[in-house]
Amino acid sequence: MDAFYASIEQRDNPELRGQPVIVGAPPTQRGVVCAASYEARKFGVRSALPSATAGRLCPKGIFVRPRMEHYRTESRRIMAIIAATGVAVETMSIDEAYLDASGICQAESADASLAGALPLARALKAQILAECGLTATIGIAANKLMAKIASDHQKPDGLTLITEAEKVAFLRPLPVRTLYGVGQATEQVLHTAGLRTIGDLQVYAGDLRALVGSFGPKLKRFASGEDDRALELGDEIKSISGEETFLKDTEDRKILRPCLKEQAADISARLKRKRLGAHTVQVKVRYSDFTTLTRQISVEEPVMEAQDIYRLGCFLLGRDRLVSRPLRLLGLGVSGLREVQEQQLTLLPEAAVKGVS
Repeated sequence: MDAFYASIEQRDNPELRGQPVIVGAPPTQRGVVCAASYEARKFGVRSALPSATAGRLCPKGIFVRPRMEHYRTESRRIMAIIAATGVAVETMSIDEAYLDASGICQAESADASLAGALPLARALKAQILAECGLTATIGIAANKLMAKIASDHQKPDGLTLITEAEKVAFLRPLPVRTLYGVGQATEQVLHTAGLRTIGDLQVYAGDLRALVGSFGPKLKRFASGEDDRALELGDEIKSISGEETFLKDTEDRKILRPCLKEQAADISARLKRKRLGAHTVQVKVRYSDFTTLTRQISVEEPVMEAQDIYRLGCFLLGRDRLVSRPLRLLGLGVSGLREVQEQQLTLLPEAAVKGVS
């Protein structure tokens, strides 16, 4: 879906259409951006930025309070439209999914099968627009890697088909960062070696393992548009979390802060091993009387860096004053997981860290 949260707000309020909409707390309050319209993104506004920073970047931005349950309701409507087609579906997040249409788009050749998916894609886009008033961008290709690249090619409201015959040439001029698994750190290593485009990777005669370790052979295959990952059709809800019960109840920030940082670092490492990012961060606290509270925040662009997870956790603790008395337990978790690159977001400024600072 295209700028999902903001697009829903623009649909529901015609006065917001064409305007830089920022879903999140107003800039005069301590809060973070959950999503931004394409108009606001032009000013550098992104998910997880402090609202005050977003206000400075986009002075004419229109801030709208998030309505998460409303967004989830819309997501369920859209996923039901997709499921009704009979295709296999791997839901990646509230606004993104992989579809395997091979069972209903069979033909003598792979490229003919892909072309056979075009009517289905057009019908889905039209039905989602008619029933939900929202635009979707769809990419068609023979594997997850290429379908994802295709879906990013003509946003918003796009439809791109990349055939097997065309995929190597399609990839050739694109930056190496386009490939799944190539984030900022890997990109810098490749640039230092003179590898800036996917075409450079395609013709590279050296051993990429010398540059990027065990990821090298897979990166070489990705550069040729090869990807054998199957759809994961298990439970839609996935999460990673950690918690610590203290020997003695405490509200000492010198104890809570390192605890939260360690949990964030562990979660980040587990996300990176699986090359996942999280749309939702949650904190959990338990007091001396065993009263247990949880609070969460969802952002449209996934986070995976320890600093981002930690700072969003701090924001939740501070926003709801959860450390107002000694804690027996402190926990941190993430959910709404999806595939991402190594790094996607600018780190939150230190000014956003208030909860346990």
